[in-house]
Amino acid sequence: MDLFSNIATFRHGVHPEEYKHYTEDKRIERMPFVDEYVLPLGQHIGAPSREIVRKGQYVKRGERIAEAGGFVSVALHSPVDGTVKAIELAETITGKMVQSIRIETDQHSSQLVTAQEVPDPFTLSYDDFITSVQQSGLVGLGGAAFPAHVKFKIPEGKTCRYLMLNGCECEPFLTSDHRTMVEHPADIIDGIKILNHFVGAEKTFIGIENNKPEAIKALQEKAASSGAPIEVVPLKVKYPQGAEKMMITAILGQEVPSGKLPLDVEVLVSNVSSIAALSQWFRQGKPLIERVVTVTGTAIKRPANVLVPIGTSMREVVNHCGGITSADLRMLLGGPMMGMVQRSLDVPVVKGTSGMLMLTGKEVGNMDEYSCVRCGRCVDACPMFLNPSLLGMLAKKGLWEDMQDNHVLDCFECGSCSFVCPSHIPLVQCFRVAKGLLRERKARELKAEKGQ
Repeated sequence: MDLFSNIATFRHGVHPEEYKHYTEDKRIERMPFVDEYVLPLGQHIGAPSREIVRKGQYVKRGERIAEAGGFVSVALHSPVDGTVKAIELAETITGKMVQSIRIETDQHSSQLVTAQEVPDPFTLSYDDFITSVQQSGLVGLGGAAFPAHVKFKIPEGKTCRYLMLNGCECEPFLTSDHRTMVEHPADIIDGIKILNHFVGAEKTFIGIENNKPEAIKALQEKAASSGAPIEVVPLKVKYPQGAEKMMITAILGQEVPSGKLPLDVEVLVSNVSSIAALSQWFRQGKPLIERVVTVTGTAIKRPANVLVPIGTSMREVVNHCGGITSADLRMLLGGPMMGMVQRSLDVPVVKGTSGMLMLTGKEVGNMDEYSCVRCGRCVDACPMFLNPSLLGMLAKKGLWEDMQDNHVLDCFECGSCSFVCPSHIPLVQCFRVAKGLLRERKARELKAEKGQ
């Protein structure tokens, strides 16, 4: 608990400007259908999906067009009625060319969703439930795009005492989760009941930052009438309050040990929008073919929360919102703290696209980097109690093993250290490179062991 408030929170963190006012009161609107959709097969963590359609084939909206490529993978569905125009390499948000399914929209179709035949979830076995979630194409909608069924599968020897829903949306500018909580609270509560039938948590907590009173009220009312042990917990407005380890500390006063996961302390954490989509799959037979995207920032004419079919060109989304206001555009996917700079608008919205943040070059211009002045601000900001200054100096010298000894792998790249650094040192980028190199080395060692 915060020492100066009765509102639950964690220690350290930062307080960036919220900038929620652009879209927090704007209801979710539906994106009109466009002429063409590009569906990358690899748009989630894990193995890419495998296409099961061919060029020239007519597909229905909601029809499965790709199957899971392994356990850590999900199915993919068509966002429209249309014809498969090509299965080819196409650019995606990472800048890489990946195998994709290109669908030409049927201009004469009503575009009603072809609902999948999904059994009553309460009649399924646990394994059949996991398989069904995988078939729905559901991934974490908070931005990480981790296959939901993998998270919902409790490993043998583990238990889930508490189910925890992340409704914090602590990134500045983003409001897609907020609007989902305000407009679809019944889906969220129903999704909780479905999931908890299988994981058997004794209580569910929904953590929501205190700057979302409308969402808190909507979910408190639905939770009270549900008859289920669900508690909505208002949390202090602080970044990164929505990180799962921070939220566990804030709500339960419990710390997830270094190198461990929430299930190691008997907690399963999921995003509120993911749980709403879970309900829509089992109640309506609707797979994950669209998601809410916050289109916002100073360089977009009409900020909005838009329900966008997966595969829609980002340029079409920008045009739907009135276009840009500056030729010197800088677009980030996600929020300004953890978002990824996007070089092109001619790439598709994918399952992990929570926001499109449009700023001017002046707002995100390059800053001169100076030497570390040992001020300690990064140490005070780090929610994981690391020493970013030390890690940064080790990174500059290429001492990757020493960085691992100083727990760089515990960093989840929230950006708090970079945010407060007066010398503008790109600390997070240094840590990201180090973590990538360390993981590559571990993968090579494991491969060598198996080869022996």
